Amino acid sequence: MSDIEREVHAVAERARDAAVDLAPLSRAVKDAALRAVADALVKRGDEITAANAEDVQRARAEGTSPAMIDRLTLTPQRIEAIADAVRHIVELPDPVGESVRGAILPNGLDLRQIRVPLGVIGIIYEGRPNVTVDAAALCLKSGNAALLRGSSSAYASNAAIVAVLREALAGTGVPVDAVQLVPGRTRESSTALMRARGLVDVLIPRGGRSLIQAVVRDSTVPVIETGEGLCHVYVDEAADLDKAVAIATNAKAQRCSVCNSAETLLVHEAVADAYLPRVLDSLAEAGVTVHGDARVLAAAEESGTSATVVEATEEDWATEYLSMDLAVRVVPTIDDALAHIRRYSTQHTEAIVTDSLSASRYFVARVDSAAVMVNASTRFTDGGEFGFGAEIGISTQKLHARGPMGLTEMTSTKYVVTGDGHLK
Repeated sequence: MSDIEREVHAVAERARDAAVDLAPLSRAVKDAALRAVADALVKRGDEITAANAEDVQRARAEGTSPAMIDRLTLTPQRIEAIADAVRHIVELPDPVGESVRGAILPNGLDLRQIRVPLGVIGIIYEGRPNVTVDAAALCLKSGNAALLRGSSSAYASNAAIVAVLREALAGTGVPVDAVQLVPGRTRESSTALMRARGLVDVLIPRGGRSLIQAVVRDSTVPVIETGEGLCHVYVDEAADLDKAVAIATNAKAQRCSVCNSAETLLVHEAVADAYLPRVLDSLAEAGVTVHGDARVLAAAEESGTSATVVEATEEDWATEYLSMDLAVRVVPTIDDALAHIRRYSTQHTEAIVTDSLSASRYFVARVDSAAVMVNASTRFTDGGEFGFGAEIGISTQKLHARGPMGLTEMTSTKYVVTGDGHLK
């Protein structure tokens, strides 16, 4: 075992011990600890921004894109917002101990299924230091110990934040080792975390496709896949075209760099002539580049739209752009739209725009994704929008949790059976 593996296993062992003490704590104790965390973040904001400045300076020197630097940067205002997010988590119901179901069995045994923490959760994520606080706070509220492995680009920021969190927890009744930064800046430390089966109960990767797939491929610890979103909007032959233009534009352009933004627009051929010129103009106003099939290219030429339209390739249908780019295809039938989605979707979110109840029911029944929107933008797939409060990510897998992962999804269950000397 290498030195870094020993270090990672050591923090995982401490997290496992902390999880045992954290699990039975009351909501009052956990909420008090989270309030202390929020206050400490603001009080010691200067320390955090000073460390963050080191990361930002290094990122600039390495030629990191302005968009990525913006995601990396912390300001006093952003730290205040992060603290407010922690205070919001305080207000959310605690799922631990909730009775899922129960009954008195015919033999008199009292059977109850209750929610319990998962245990030790490892989070591997990219260069957004706010995730360090979000993940730690969600884990604490749901009674889980958190092992945080951010990117090397935010290492100084994350180290400063975790130091503040741990010092804030001291004396609150919550074990300090419930929040730990995974040591090391190289891939070796991530791999050691992925292989810590028996010490870590579940891993949650947050980031782009390459990160998620690397964790899924290399981990021996169970993984909840989150984030990758190749989302589709299908405009049906019975669609209200005004709604269809607005929904497609919002789904793509309202915020293009997130997992619930649309990447492909599918249009029924019966409405293509009327719809395409309108949606192309709307997308052009939003600054979107369209990657279109032959029918879309012809419509762009005939209409004289100001949209930037390029010929779509096979790769475009499989691309999560996370940019102001949108693949657009005309399909003969709803079944062709569904076949396209089955082939290329990452099973995150798909939307149909239609005034036909039968078409919407047909689409919903046949789409196999975590969320299906009917006459609504894909951008609504979000824990906050769903009323769950904060989320740790959006799960695109089918085991345990699917869709936005709030506090409830960060728990498992156990059965408690109470008898009175019962023997079998």
